[in-house]
Amino acid sequence: SFHPHFNEALAWILNAGGKHFRAQLLLGVMLAFSKKNKINKSALKAAFSVELLHTYSLIHDDLPAMDNAALRRGVQTLHLKYDETTAILVGDGLNTQAFYELSKIKKAKLSCKLSKILAYNGGLNGMVIGQAIDCCYENKKLNLAKLKFLHLHKTAFLIAGCMQMGTVLAKQNKKTQKRIYSIGLKLGLAFQIHDD
Repeated sequence: SFHPHFNEALAWILNAGGKHFRAQLLLGVMLAFSKKNKINKSALKAAFSVELLHTYSLIHDDLPAMDNAALRRGVQTLHLKYDETTAILVGDGLNTQAFYELSKIKKAKLSCKLSKILAYNGGLNGMVIGQAIDCCYENKKLNLAKLKFLHLHKTAFLIAGCMQMGTVLAKQNKKTQKRIYSIGLKLGLAFQIHDD
């Protein structure tokens, strides 16, 4: 494209590193339940989609209207390195690209199921409402139930969703999916204090 820095901004944040915790969880759960000890193309697309969605959420979380952070993953945040408009649009692009990557999975039922899980846990029912509550109640005291709700939605839902995606890729039944999802919620609550 002839935009002076959009592609560079995309590369800047995607090459910044990070733990890739959610993607690793998805792949780890899939391998743990899979009869073949092998990561297939569908699993790689799903893990990549999780990374894209999570990175978009970090970009938006760093914006002046939210946390107004200066650093992310050891590098300057996008809105400071480039500008706020670029940061918003790179985030938007990564969010939609996540679902485009899932749409490229050849098995339509699998693609749809994985998309549904990621959209539910990373969207209005999960991470987004958690972030909205976090921003609304910043510097205010919340009781334990409300604080748990905030952290479940902001962090734990997406972690649990990634683990459930791993069970779906390993062709596990609904009972196993629910059990792993429940474990993921507990892990997500514990992980909240160490998140990037």
